[in-house]
Amino acid sequence: YQRRVRGATPCLEGTSFMMGYGLSKAAVHQLTKSLSTGDTGLPKGACVQCILPVTLDTPMNRKFMADADFSTWTTLPYIAEMFTKWTEEPSSRFPNGSLVKIITKDNKTTESVV
Repeated sequence: YQRRVRGATPCLEGTSFMMGYGLSKAAVHQLTKSLSTGDTGLPKGACVQCILPVTLDTPMNRKFMADADFSTWTTLPYIAEMFTKWTEEPSSRFPNGSLVKIITKDNKTTESVV
C-alpha cells in the first residue's frame, strides 16, 4: 500500500510572492511526515512519500508560462515511470516519509531526498 502526495521544492524556503501556495504545500510536507510515523490507521507496511517537483510540464503551465525554459520542467511521463518503478520495485523507492526533490535541468531529471 502506497500513498504519494505532491509538495513543491520552492516551498522548502520562503515564498513571499505566493504565501498561500507555500502554506498549503508546507502542510502537505507535514502530512507526509506525520503519516509515515506509524499508528496512523494506514495498513501495515504502507509507504508515504511526497514528490517535490519545481515545475511539471503540463498544458496549463505551458499556456500560462509560454516564455519559460521548458528544459527545466519535469515531464508527466517521467513522473509516471518513476511511480511505476517504485510500485513494481519497492527497493527502488526512497524511505517511508521521504520528501523527494525532483530537479530537471537541460531535460535531465534527478531525484534526491531532502
